[in-house]
Amino acid sequence: MDYQIILVLLAVGLIAGCLNTLAGGGSLLALPVLMIFLGLPHNVANATNRVAIVLQNIFAVLGFKSKGVSVYPFNVWLGISAFFGSIVGAFLAVDINEELFNKILAFVIVGVVVYMAINPLKYFKKEENTSKKATLTSIFIFFFIGIYGGFIQAGVGYLMIMALTLVNGFSLVKTNSIKVFVALTYTSVALAIFIYYDIINWEFGIPLAIGQAVGGWLSSRWSVKLGDNWIRYFVMVTASAFAIKLFFF
Repeated sequence: MDYQIILVLLAVGLIAGCLNTLAGGGSLLALPVLMIFLGLPHNVANATNRVAIVLQNIFAVLGFKSKGVSVYPFNVWLGISAFFGSIVGAFLAVDINEELFNKILAFVIVGVVVYMAINPLKYFKKEENTSKKATLTSIFIFFFIGIYGGFIQAGVGYLMIMALTLVNGFSLVKTNSIKVFVALTYTSVALAIFIYYDIINWEFGIPLAIGQAVGGWLSSRWSVKLGDNWIRYFVMVTASAFAIKLFFF
């Protein structure tokens, strides 16, 4: 493989890893790069991206743990729920029609870009709530988040942030800590299914995973989101271009 491709995958992985850990949307960069620029079939790109997601979240979980951030056992209950949802989503992703997948991904990208531009949760303040009712509500919601995450992954971080903020009122630090643990849990089962069906391009997946692991580790340990704004704007612009490509070309 050309060293330039390796460098591109490492760079994309680094940005995606930072973005996924701090908020979400890293797959909005990784998937189009794998599909549009590197020519992978849609299902192979989707599966290959999961190698990076798993490794990134392993390092992100360790990074949060090293900083003493933990929401145990709440995160475990959500992880179990998303785990079972992911099984459904991953099987849906294995044989989905390419044109349909591209259209779904394009709609997801547009939706997330609009969400990133508006950033509605910055106006929302709520006290932390881990009551039985709130916990059961989140467990129920995260089953469906697991289905979506197992299916396409892109933008799932924003769904988790919305649920954890609106239902449980967690701080951003705790929310991200829960998010990376849940993502690691459900993505592991999705990855296992994709490995079974042998639709992973390991040559591209490994350098992408290394980049995302570094991004996940560094961003999980940042107490201040250094450079977060420019990353967000960069993703909004590039993701919009990718959406146009997926819609019309």
